[in-house]
Parts: sequence; C-alpha cells; structure tokens
Amino acid sequence: MYVSRLALTDFRSYPQATIVAGAGFVVLTGENGAGKTNILEAISLLAPGRGLRRVALSEMARGDGPGGFAVAAKLASDVGEDVEIGTGASAAAPERRLVRINGAAAAAAGLSEWLSILWLTPAMDRLFSEAASGRRRFLDRLVLALEPGHGHHAARYETAMRARNKLLAEPDGADPAWLAALEAGMAEHGAAVAAARERAVSALGERLSAIPDGPFARAGLALAGWRPGAVPLAAELRASRARDAAAGRTLVGPHRSDLSVTHVGKAQAAERCSTGEQKALLLGIVLAHAELVAERTGRPPLLLLDEVAAHLDPLRRAALFDRLGAMATQVWMTGTETALFEGIGAATRLHVAQGVAAPG
Repeated sequence: MYVSRLALTDFRSYPQATIVAGAGFVVLTGENGAGKTNILEAISLLAPGRGLRRVALSEMARGDGPGGFAVAAKLASDVGEDVEIGTGASAAAPERRLVRINGAAAAAAGLSEWLSILWLTPAMDRLFSEAASGRRRFLDRLVLALEPGHGHHAARYETAMRARNKLLAEPDGADPAWLAALEAGMAEHGAAVAAARERAVSALGERLSAIPDGPFARAGLALAGWRPGAVPLAAELRASRARDAAAGRTLVGPHRSDLSVTHVGKAQAAERCSTGEQKALLLGIVLAHAELVAERTGRPPLLLLDEVAAHLDPLRRAALFDRLGAMATQVWMTGTETALFEGIGAATRLHVAQGVAAPG
C-alpha cells in the first residue's frame, strides 16, 4: 500500500497542507529549512514508534498554533483497497498519542498491519559511531517490517523492565514474588525479541551476501553484546538483582544487545570506515531489507530518503534510482535541487516553500 493523500493540520511548519501522490517516486525539493523533512516525519508517524526524529509529541505541534496536531492519510493499493489512517495529539493532552484506523480509535501497534516504513536521514550517518541504543532501534524497525508482532513483545519487555528497575530501587527492599513475576514477563517477551532479531539478521545477512557486487558497499551483519545463552534469562535476572539495584538499571537482557556491521570488502568494522563508506553501507542494508520484506510479505515497505541523493556521485545516484524503481514501492525523497533527480523518470514532484507543498 502507498500514501495516496496526506493531510497535515498544525504539524511543524504546516498550518494546513494536503498532498496527493502517486504510487512510485515522490520528490520534494526546496531550500534548506523549507519543511521537506517535516513531511517525511509526518509520514513516519503512520507507523508505530516516535517517528524519524524521535522527539516528544508536543514538539511536533506548530509553534504558533493552538496546540495539538493531526496527520491523516489515505492508503491505496493496486487492488483498490483504500484505508484511512491517522495520528496526532490534542492540545489538552499533548503527549498522548491518538490513532485512528478507518475512523475508529486504535492502538499505535495496529498501524503496522497496514504500512511498514523505513527511512534514512542525515542524522543516521552517525549510526555506526553512536551508542548501541541507536543501532538497536534501527534493527528493531527492520525486524518490525518483517514481523509486526515484534513491537508488542518489545513494548511488553520494556514495560516490565521499567517496573523491575523501580521495584529494585525501593529503600525497603523489593518484594521477591513481585520481582519474580516481572522477571518471568521479561524472560517471555525478551526471548521473543531476541529470537526475532536473530531471524532478521540471519535473513538479511543471506540477502546481502547474495547481491552481486555493485556501487554500494556490502555489509556483513552480526548480533553483539548480550545474547541468549545456556542460562535462561529469568535466572540471569534473578542472579543479577543486587548488581542491578546498585547500578540503578538492568544489566542483562536483549536491551543490552548490539548490531555489529562490517565492510565485507575491506574486512573492517563500519565505525572505522569513512563517512562515505558508512553511508553506502547503510544504504545497502536498507535497500536489501526492503527487497527482503517485499519477497517475504508481498508488501514492500514505504521508503523515506532524506537528502540521500546529494551525497552520491552520478553513477551511484543512477544505480540507486534504478534499484528503487525495480522495487515497485513508494519512495519519498528530498533534495535542494531538482537536478539531483534527473533521470528518475515518472514521479510526483512537489516544491516546498513557506509551509506549502505545491506541484513543481
């Protein structure tokens, strides 16, 4: 499915905006600060999670607006099955996310049944050198596109872990029975999270190894940090109570895992590669994953590529457009110059300026 109509109300720089788009490429051009990335962020909220900027909901509302915002979309498909989805927050409860699917209130997790979304932004250029938490979030979004139920297990695990941390911090000591119950929940959902990550990394690694050499660096993937072992997670947690209480956080479990990426051609860790090589590795992973999702589910993910063409030479840019065009998915791309998208072929082309996205 793809976004055939996007409507924004009091979102970021947009008091009101409606965008009608086709099923293939959607190209947004305009000056820096015009609001191109704001449109991509709005689309990213049509999937579970905090969007591509990962900020509080209250920060997304238009600064001089009445408070609250809304993002609504019509999803269309080749078989004619239209779906209306939307999300936002009210002025009365600016941090409470509201979701509606075909007019009915729904949980954010329900969005993954209709749309999977992947994105690349300039901020992600630091993915391989930043803390492991960023790579876990990136990995979990890849997993979610393959297994929508992953979000449920990850959320339940995090909820139980926060409750356990709070209980361990009680000055009078934690109730052992309640701790055991929370640890059992963490073990159940943590096992599901870890297994889903293992499956995704294995499948994506096989996909990457099967792709012929081309203009994008080939990535090797592996899980690092905490991994399931011979000792069950519930037993690990029970044995780590005193240590975790002293640290003020849980020190074992899938929230301590990491995604390790290497440049196969150079046999070098991604964090030691040049900025350009890291960008190519990341792009190669996202493209291979999109193809894997399309193959496994029959539903290729929608792609949001922010300023990606500006960092590629003409040869790699043409190769990127060819590969994206072969995926039969909707791809939203931003850039400051229309010349960056020459040779892309048929596309919905919009010029963004002063809170308006107009054909051009």
